[in-house]
Amino acid sequence: MKSPKITAIRTHLMQAGPLGVSGWGDVKTSITTGTRNWLFVTVETDAGITGLGEGSGWPRVVEAAVSDLAHILIGQDAFDIERLSQRLTVAMMGHGMNGVVGQGAIAALDTALWDIKGQALGVPIWQLLGGKMRDRIRCYTHASTPEQAKDAVARGYTAIKTGGVANPVAKAREIRAAIGEEADLMIDLHGPPWLNLPDAIEICRELGKLKPLFVEEPLAPENMEGYRALRRAVDVPLAAGERHGGLHGVAPLLFENLVDVIQPDSGRAGGLTGLRKLAGLAEARFATVAPHSGSLGPVAEFAAIHLLAAIPNALILERMDPDWPGRAQVTRGVVPVMQEGHVLLPTAPGLGVTLDEAFVAASPSVRNCGLPSGGWPKGTEGATLYNQPRTPRMGIAQKEA
Repeated sequence: MKSPKITAIRTHLMQAGPLGVSGWGDVKTSITTGTRNWLFVTVETDAGITGLGEGSGWPRVVEAAVSDLAHILIGQDAFDIERLSQRLTVAMMGHGMNGVVGQGAIAALDTALWDIKGQALGVPIWQLLGGKMRDRIRCYTHASTPEQAKDAVARGYTAIKTGGVANPVAKAREIRAAIGEEADLMIDLHGPPWLNLPDAIEICRELGKLKPLFVEEPLAPENMEGYRALRRAVDVPLAAGERHGGLHGVAPLLFENLVDVIQPDSGRAGGLTGLRKLAGLAEARFATVAPHSGSLGPVAEFAAIHLLAAIPNALILERMDPDWPGRAQVTRGVVPVMQEGHVLLPTAPGLGVTLDEAFVAASPSVRNCGLPSGGWPKGTEGATLYNQPRTPRMGIAQKEA
C-alpha cells in the first residue's frame, strides 16, 4: 500500500478534573488539583487517517513545542516512525538536552504515528511491537486509607500503592494490614520534600519488612550518588524514572543497576519508540517496566497498555481508579476493560481510541503549576524546600516498640 503523508498537526489542550483517589491523602490537597492538564495531538494524513497521541512533561509548554516542531513532519512519510523520531530529536538539539518537555513533544507525535500505522494496516499497535506476550495486564491503583485499600481489593485489584512522606511507614503498615499478605503493596516516597539519604535508608529498611513490590522514588531524581549509596544500604526493590525524559534520561538508572523497576511516563518518554527502547534496555539489565500514569490522560494510558502487551518484562500498570468522570468522555466512552484486577488488551486498529474534540475544547486550560499541601515536616511547609532532612530524628521511621 502507498504510505500516507503527513498533512497537518493540531494540538488539543484541556484542564482535567481532580483525581478520585490519591495515595498521598485527601485529593483536595493534591498538587494536581486545579492544575491537571492533558495535551492531545492529532496528526492528519493524505490518506484520510488521523493519528492520536498525548504529551506530558508540562503540557502547556509541550503544546508550544509541538507547534514549533510541526513543520519538521509536514510532508513526511508517516510510516517512517524511527526516522521521524530521529528527525525531531535533531531539530531540537540546538536548544540543548531536550528533557521532559522535548521528550513530551516527541511522545505525543510519535504515539500518533504508531496510531496511524496501526490503523492503516488494520492491526492494534501491540501487534506492530512484536505481537502480544499476554492477554491481559495486571494493574494497581491507589489508596490513602485502609478503607480505600479494602474497597480496591473488593473491586478486584491485587496490588495497591500508597504514598506520602509525613508518616510513610505507619501508613504503609495500616494499608498492609488492611489488604493482607496476598495482595502486593507499593509505597511512593517522592516529595514534598525529597528525603535525604540517611532518612531514605532508614525508611526503606523499615518498609522492607512489609515485603513491598517496590519502594518508589525515595530520593530526588537528580541525586544519582544518593541512589548509588541507597542501593548498597538496602535490599528492598527500588523503582524510579517517571520524572526523567526519554531513553537517555532513564538509562543511567539502568546502566548502574540502581533500580529494579523503571517507571517511564508514556507521555514524556519519547512515545512508543522511546518506550520500547527503554524496555529493551531494562530487559538487558534484568529490570521490569511499570509505566507511570498518575497525571496522564486516557490516550497515554492506552499507549502504555500496548507497550506492556508486547514486552517480556512488563510488571504492572498504574491506574487512577476512581478518576475524574470526564476521563471517559475524552475518548468517547472507550475505556480499558477491567477483569479481576487486570486490563484486557485492546483489539481495535492503532491505539483503539478517538478524541472527542468538542468535549476537550469545552474544558480549556487555566493553569498547569501549583504547590502541594501537606507532607513537609511539622512547621516547615511555608519554606517549600525541595530537599529537607526529617526532624525530629526520633521516631522518623515510626518503628514498632
